[in-house]
Amino acid sequence: MKRHDICFAAIALFATLAACAPEKPDTLQGYAEGEYVLLAAPASGTLQKLHVKRGQQVAKGQTLFELDRISEEAGRQEARDRVRAAEDRLANLRAGRRPAEIEANVAQTEQARASRELSRLQLQQQERLFASGFISKAQLDIARANVERDVSRVTETEAQRRIAELSLGREAEIRAARADVDTARAVLAQAAWRQAQRGAVAPVDALVHDTFFVEGEWVAAGRPIASLLPPGNLKLKFFVPEARLGSIALGQKVTAVCDGCTSPIGASISYISRQAEFTPPVLYNRDSRSKLVYLVEARPSPEDGRRLRPGQPLDVSLGPQIASTAAPGSAR
Repeated sequence: MKRHDICFAAIALFATLAACAPEKPDTLQGYAEGEYVLLAAPASGTLQKLHVKRGQQVAKGQTLFELDRISEEAGRQEARDRVRAAEDRLANLRAGRRPAEIEANVAQTEQARASRELSRLQLQQQERLFASGFISKAQLDIARANVERDVSRVTETEAQRRIAELSLGREAEIRAARADVDTARAVLAQAAWRQAQRGAVAPVDALVHDTFFVEGEWVAAGRPIASLLPPGNLKLKFFVPEARLGSIALGQKVTAVCDGCTSPIGASISYISRQAEFTPPVLYNRDSRSKLVYLVEARPSPEDGRRLRPGQPLDVSLGPQIASTAAPGSAR
């Protein structure tokens, strides 16, 4: 055998042994996956303003987009006017008469009291004259009737004064007016809610993964306009051989490393499938990673969840098994 044939055979044998060399027995192949939050408006309309861009970090409560609100603003203003009108009607029914009318009632009461006192004095004078025989009994009766008339007049004006100080509406009318106010306020709250639904705010701190419309486009009701990826919505997915299934449990700690990661990423097992499946046709391994390419947008972030990208290959190492009473299954 020639020398170069021996060298070639040695190199081929080394390559074969290197290719067949097993990976670390406690390392499993997996990848990162994200659970996206899709944000949409419940009603259709024109996208008036898009406040975010793909790849942008947003804070909780930050406005993401707004649809046109002309109709909703008009409806809310109408509801405000109805509330004010209902409140004015209720206030009017609860209030008494105008101050000038009350002052007139007071003056009438004082005048009636003065007439009553005058009638009493005249009655006393008529009684003395009748006792002296200067007037007839008919004239005395007239004086007594005048006193009774003026006493009744005082009672009447005092009652009118009390009525003037009372509310204009009856109790049933006031209850109905109060119900109208409550109804108008409820309609206003509904109008405000409908107006708020013409836009969306970020429910949590997150990364804007993608936007699906541009300003000026018509958006159908329920169509997602933006998708968010909160750092807590990233999870590791990896496959465990059937022979090693008994060595894992819910809550067990695992460690993942990725190409370019400066430090390992810790995680806890949250779900174990109840059904077996064949090895996926595309399983990331060290030989195929170099053939994958990713569109990279460099955005520094201190959070561990943002150190990963959905679909990124990972090497997952299982930690020691911990005690768990939960059966493998649907815990997520």
